[in-house]
Amino acid sequence: MDDLFSSAKKAHAPLAARMRPTSLAEVVGQKHLTGDGALLPKLVKRKQFGSLIFIGPPGCGKTSLAEAIAHETKTRIARINATTDGIKEVRQAIDQAKLYPDQVTILFVDELHRFNKAQQDQLLPAVEDGTVRLIGATTHNPAFYVVPPLLSRSHLFRLNPVAADDLVALLEHALIDEKKGLGSLRVKAEPAVLRSVAAYANGDVRQALNSLEAIAVVKEPGETITESDLASFARERNFRYDRDEDTHYDISSGLIKSIRGSDADATIYWLKRMLSGGEDPRFIARRLVILASEDVGLADPRALPLAMAAAQAVDFVGLPEAEFALSHVAIFLALCPKSNSITRAMGIADGFLLKHPDLPVPETIRDGHYKRPTYAGEKAPESYKYSHDYPLNVSGQDYLPIPAQLVSLKEGGDETRLLELAKRRAELKATLRAK
Repeated sequence: MDDLFSSAKKAHAPLAARMRPTSLAEVVGQKHLTGDGALLPKLVKRKQFGSLIFIGPPGCGKTSLAEAIAHETKTRIARINATTDGIKEVRQAIDQAKLYPDQVTILFVDELHRFNKAQQDQLLPAVEDGTVRLIGATTHNPAFYVVPPLLSRSHLFRLNPVAADDLVALLEHALIDEKKGLGSLRVKAEPAVLRSVAAYANGDVRQALNSLEAIAVVKEPGETITESDLASFARERNFRYDRDEDTHYDISSGLIKSIRGSDADATIYWLKRMLSGGEDPRFIARRLVILASEDVGLADPRALPLAMAAAQAVDFVGLPEAEFALSHVAIFLALCPKSNSITRAMGIADGFLLKHPDLPVPETIRDGHYKRPTYAGEKAPESYKYSHDYPLNVSGQDYLPIPAQLVSLKEGGDETRLLELAKRRAELKATLRAK
């Protein structure tokens, strides 16, 4: 635990730490939260903000927002990192806050999702009585990782990866800023170099600034950072150097199409290319989760949960060990039978919805918790037939007011069994309707 104000931006601190904003206006790339008309600046200006939770990927500015709020409001702030601190540190921070009853204390908890229920529960009384105002930062969906009582007492704000243009502008400023940046080095950079740094930072301000600093500090005053300098840095750091940003997309496409084409050898090659090139493992995990439904789908129902398990392993284990989980699921998906029935059904359903946007729910399957009156001359509606009372769950009732076939299955893998079952149900329904 430490106090953010006591963490002075010393000359030897990393560039990303020295360049931290001191006001909301200086926060990069989050105009939807800090721009004119946004809620957060209004709350901060009036000092009426309560507990806040910032959600977003690494390096997008969650900590910077917390520090900027503290600076603007001249608020005392204590910092806890949930990966290394626990209940002891939480209690110490709250006890310290009680020593300053006339001051507002912000308790900033980084990686909030790492706290278990008991640790989060320790925060509740102090948040409830105003001893501290919590600002939590997390890369995970708080609906799954933050306890409901804490969640209900907090405003949620989602941060986005910082756009390349915003990163380039920040890098340009860092090169000339003599007080907090690299201006004293008198180093320049070609515009294409800054755009390349922004490209492989992939929305991460911290990575972009620290990468630029690592290259700039070895240059002589007056020299210009070139593409060659960036290429050397990329090789030494063992991550992708992609001046035109094409390689990232081409190799990603190669991985997906190799899995779709059931080529396990090509799959593991392109996967290793991406990982050794410094690709964000979460990007790979997201693509595998999408592919599990888009290209394997009903042919193997194990694909999606396995892909989700790999995505969770990336966060839980981290690199380099998470490569095992990613390789595991990538090879499995490549060897799986393939089906695009789900993708086709989604497309057909979209078209059907455009033609019939307001179909009424058939009377037999409407909510049965209230009894709708029968008007004069109107035929009483049929009652709902409980599907489990009938063979193969087929009662003969209709669930759409007009006939429609939106899902079309095909043979292959487990989908063959589903196709056969669907045919039997269709035949049984036709027989029941004929009766």
